[in-house]
Amino acid sequence: MIADFERMASDLDREILTEQERAGIDDPGHFAYPTYAKAAMTRRDNLRRSADELRAQLDDARAQLGEAFEELKKVEILEERDQERERLVEAAREQVELDRIGAQLRHA
Repeated sequence: MIADFERMASDLDREILTEQERAGIDDPGHFAYPTYAKAAMTRRDNLRRSADELRAQLDDARAQLGEAFEELKKVEILEERDQERERLVEAAREQVELDRIGAQLRHA
């Protein structure tokens, strides 16, 4: 949308210049300044303002995405640690069970 707004604003710039050249007046304050050019200027300014607002929203969204990604990485690291801890506990249980079986076989 930002690119579309910028393109439309550039198109309006060209139309404004064309209208000014046709009328021979480039001062918007002049009483005979073309009405279409004034309307196009307002539209162009609104498009540029909207594009700026969208850019600000996009920057905010990117910042939030970056923060969310960092939080996700932290959660994934903690999850990996928990899984490794569980694997070690399970391995220790298995070893205890194997030691118990081995001790029984030696005494048998």
